[in-house]
Amino acid sequence: MLKLDVIVIGAGAAGLFCAAQAGQRGRSVMVLDHAKRIGGKILMSGGGRCNFTNMYASAENYLSANPHFCKSALSQYTQWDFIALVAEYGIAYHEKTLGQLFCDDSAKDILNLLMRECDKANVQVRHPVEVGQIDKTEQGFVLQTSQGEFACQSLVIATGGLSMPKLGASPFGYKVAEQFGLKVLPTRAGLVPFTLHDQDKQVLAELSGISLDSTAEVENTSFRENILFTHRGLSGPAVLQISSFWHPGQAVQFNLSPQQNLHEWLQAEQTAHPDAQLSTALAKLYPKRFVQVAIEYFQLSNKPLKQYQGKQLEQVAVAFEEWALKPNGTEGYRTAEVTLGGVDTNELSSKTMEARKVPGLYFIGEVMDVTGWLGGYNFQWAWSSGWVAGQVV
Repeated sequence: MLKLDVIVIGAGAAGLFCAAQAGQRGRSVMVLDHAKRIGGKILMSGGGRCNFTNMYASAENYLSANPHFCKSALSQYTQWDFIALVAEYGIAYHEKTLGQLFCDDSAKDILNLLMRECDKANVQVRHPVEVGQIDKTEQGFVLQTSQGEFACQSLVIATGGLSMPKLGASPFGYKVAEQFGLKVLPTRAGLVPFTLHDQDKQVLAELSGISLDSTAEVENTSFRENILFTHRGLSGPAVLQISSFWHPGQAVQFNLSPQQNLHEWLQAEQTAHPDAQLSTALAKLYPKRFVQVAIEYFQLSNKPLKQYQGKQLEQVAVAFEEWALKPNGTEGYRTAEVTLGGVDTNELSSKTMEARKVPGLYFIGEVMDVTGWLGGYNFQWAWSSGWVAGQVV
């Protein structure tokens, strides 16, 4: 039986980073993963460019039943610490929008950085390996695996959530938590496109490929970015962001004119171009195909602007600025970028990620109930939670 100081299960962002930190402290470390190819989520993130952190990352950008839990780790290892490491490796990067940092070249640069950090620390990375039974002993843990029996003092669970099962996502981490008597909060898909009810889908599917600057709002939480019409429903950054706050049965309110007061703009158009049709005026702000469908969808009459009287122009503006849409659901874990819920953070130390009831057992990254916004925040949680655990395992 091979004995080690630390075993990390899961060779994703959090697992590899934690393993490297522990190894650099002189601990003997092995990472086990069931995937044939490791780092799949890293490689496909950010369209293959890896949105590896966000310059504005703070506790406010995370959802958790305990919103204070993430503060300690985020302050111990900040986005600036990881940016400095990226710079040390000479990886060129750029800010896209809203503090989101992407590799200039490829997400492979981040995976290579993690593997090189592990190599420097003599960390063994083994895959594909199936982990079966895990037993607690006086010295730590014993694992039965497809490559034999391993023992360790500290066991780190970095197996992520349920999102993107094609990349190997599984409920493994939740099962380990439950095995050791830790509470696991209900999970659901986050950062995920919406699907629509048939009557909405029939009309809006025609708009597939059209993207609009919008504000999406649910219960006083709102995001202003693009929404994207798809043949299945609605996607785009604003939709992915608000999906994490949405619950079935709720309406999402969209303002399709966040850059100006549409009523005032239409009044100015009415004065300047009284003979222009409503559709002609709106086509100055929106794609023509969208205007045609929207007039039908919102049941507006398309007539010359001079024929609009009283509150009629205001009603047009309200249709675009206060569009309340009830999604049918989401596309689920298949396309979700993250999993909401997971191991209850009340079971863990916020300073070290160690399970309070089970000395030597740690949970890091997405497997726990900490979920970031879209835009590099979930990678930053992987680095921060992995780093703090890596200092003590």
